[in-house]
Amino acid sequence: MVLTDVIGFVAGICVTISIVPQILKVWKRKKVKDISLKTFSIITFGIALWVVYGILKKDLPIIITNSISLVLNGIMIFFILHFEKE
Repeated sequence: MVLTDVIGFVAGICVTISIVPQILKVWKRKKVKDISLKTFSIITFGIALWVVYGILKKDLPIIITNSISLVLNGIMIFFILHFEKE
């Protein structure tokens, strides 16, 4: 593995895990009052574009880390939509 790939994976992992504390907090409290659906929707769309970009460039660090981020942000959007009703 090339140094640039290692840097890409580390950067991607940092960005990817940054959402985990928010997901856990919402999961425990079941409250999303102060979380913006618009913000998470825009972020998720941007991440989806990064996945497409990574596929077009055949760049595994971008593809893998952003695919995981896409799933995690999708979970957050689901929580926002689900818990907003309560």
